[in-house]
Amino acid sequence: MASLVAVTIENAIATVTLHNAAKMGALSMAAMRELTTAFADIGQRDDIHVVILASEGKVFSAGHDLAEIRGADEPTQQQIFATCAQLMLTIQSIAQPVIAKVHGLATAAGCQLAATCDLAVAATSARFATPGVRIGLFCSTPMVALSRAVNRKMAMRMLLTGEAISAEDALAHGLVSHVVPDDELDSTVSAVAQQVASASAATVAIGKRAFYEQLELSTEQAYAKMSDVMATNAVMHDAQEGIGAFLEKRDPVWRHRQA
Repeated sequence: MASLVAVTIENAIATVTLHNAAKMGALSMAAMRELTTAFADIGQRDDIHVVILASEGKVFSAGHDLAEIRGADEPTQQQIFATCAQLMLTIQSIAQPVIAKVHGLATAAGCQLAATCDLAVAATSARFATPGVRIGLFCSTPMVALSRAVNRKMAMRMLLTGEAISAEDALAHGLVSHVVPDDELDSTVSAVAQQVASASAATVAIGKRAFYEQLELSTEQAYAKMSDVMATNAVMHDAQEGIGAFLEKRDPVWRHRQA
C-alpha cells in the first residue's frame, strides 16, 4: 500500500503532507496512523523547529473515511476514534508548533485537525464545518478541539446546524489565525513558518507546552504555574542570550536544541 503521508524538511521546517486526494483528504485509519507516526518522529528531532500540515487535492480534509465507519462493530468504532484522538494529542504534545495550511473544505475530523493545530492559515475560499448531525453521527470528538478554539455559541451553531462557515467567520471566532487570498496561501504559510522557526526552539517549546497546561487551570493556579515556568525559562541560555542581544543591539545566537 502506498504511503498516505509525505514529510519534507528544509531550513528547520518540516512539511507533513497528506496524500489522499482521491478520498478528499479523508482521515482513514491508515492515514491517521501515518500522521501520528510522522508527528511523533518529528517531535524527537532537534533540527526541526516548526511543522506545516498540508494536504494535496482540492480540499484540506473531508474528515473520517465513512466507508470504514459504515457497518463496523463498536470495538472497531472505538479504535477509529481513539486513533483520531491520539493523532490530535500528538500534534499538541510535540515541542514544535504545527501550522495547518487550509484550502477548500475542512469538515468534521478535518475541521478538528485544523482546530487542533497551534496556528491555522486559511485561504479565503476555505470553508469549515462539523456536519455529522446531518448524517446521524454527532461530531463529538471534533467538538473537543472546536469548543476549545471558538466560543460556545459558534461551536454549538456549527455542531447543531452542520452548516459551513467561511474563512472570515473562522478567523473572527478564533478557529484560524490567518486568512489570505488563495494565491498567497503558500507564501504566507512559508513566511509564518520562517518567522516561528527564527525564534529560539527551546523557548518556543517551553511556550507551547505552557500554553496548553495553563488553559485548564484557574487564574490563580495559572499564574502560580506560569511564574515558575518563566523563572525556569529566564535562567536558560537562550533567554539570557536574547536579553543580552536586545540590550547590546545585536542579533541573538540561539542554541540549536529543543527544550
